[in-house]
Amino acid sequence: MTKSEIIEQLKTIVKPFVKNEEAFNNLTEDTDFITDLQINSANLVDVVLDVEDAFGIAIDNESMEKMLSIKAALEIIETKLAEK
Repeated sequence: MTKSEIIEQLKTIVKPFVKNEEAFNNLTEDTDFITDLQINSANLVDVVLDVEDAFGIAIDNESMEKMLSIKAALEIIETKLAEK
């Protein structure tokens, strides 16, 4: 799975939780889930669970705590997919 495919899948997952549409429309690898997209921490847990389901991976608590931006999510997803 390519990086752009992962990003497209991530966009689909986070869209229902986004409070800042402008930031979502200008999403980059540097986009922060909480600061830029204004996703609250409770919804961030939902995002992580949806990521696990969508990619068929398990994200441990340590990785979950680091998953605060698109870039971090990409790295975690790519690492977990490589471990499968």
